[in-house]
Amino acid sequence: MPEVANTQSHSQDLHLTLNSDGERHPVLNFMAVFSFVGGVAAFACGLIVNAHTVGTILGILAFAVGLLTQLNSATREQRVITVAGIIAAFVGLALSIAHGGFY
Repeated sequence: MPEVANTQSHSQDLHLTLNSDGERHPVLNFMAVFSFVGGVAAFACGLIVNAHTVGTILGILAFAVGLLTQLNSATREQRVITVAGIIAAFVGLALSIAHGGFY
């Protein structure tokens, strides 16, 4: 049964994208990635006592951008990245406020 055998490689099937619906969403993708990276950076700054001001600003920005992105997101992948960023931004913001906030 040689006609049944599949000789194609499956390594081509795996690719990471935020546009699973086939359309381009460059602004939403940028905002989703910003909320994730900003949230992780706010979390890291929240763990450092001397970086509480930067952590507070990054946390507020990433949290706000994440909420707007979640409201307008078009694909599931964007929502996953955005929610992870929102959570990291919230925790980083809380840690930064606990270490002094803007003061």
